[in-house]
Amino acid sequence: KVEEVLTDGRRIITFRNGTKKEISADKRMTTISFFNGDVKKIMPDQRVIYYYADAQTTHTAYPDGLEVLQFPNNQIEKHYPDGTQEIVFPDHTVKCLYSDGFKETFFPDGTVVKVEKNGDKIVVFSNGQKEVHTAQFKRREYPDGTVKTVYCNGRQETKYSTGRVQIKDEEGNIILDKK
Repeated sequence: KVEEVLTDGRRIITFRNGTKKEISADKRMTTISFFNGDVKKIMPDQRVIYYYADAQTTHTAYPDGLEVLQFPNNQIEKHYPDGTQEIVFPDHTVKCLYSDGFKETFFPDGTVVKVEKNGDKIVVFSNGQKEVHTAQFKRREYPDGTVKTVYCNGRQETKYSTGRVQIKDEEGNIILDKK
């Protein structure tokens, strides 16, 4: 290896494989430029910023355990010490994955999708409608109070805000229409 000390106090160490390590004059910042194009910076606040040249991806590790990945398509992922992950997609959709298995997705149009650990899903649309999906049924709730449920066997039940109830069998035949 070759070591140079510059007049401003910086030290540059060049290794045989082409990797260069630069240490600031105050020894608080180190930059390592690897032969493959990757760059690792150790900042004065102890953040470690690693740029992967091939993937054009930056990985920042913070002293408190937070890790942030920035991809070339502008996707950003945050990995928190408690196991929670937050992904911001290029279209500004935000997906949160919690360590207990719960997932939430926030879409730019205001729609929110929540998925429980058991797979049950709740979709809240920006127009006020709400859907609940379970292994047993799918239910749509409308702002006027109408609720339509489709069961896994194909049976449909609609309860209107007026109090009317309509039930259809799996073939779509009305078997009850109570006003």
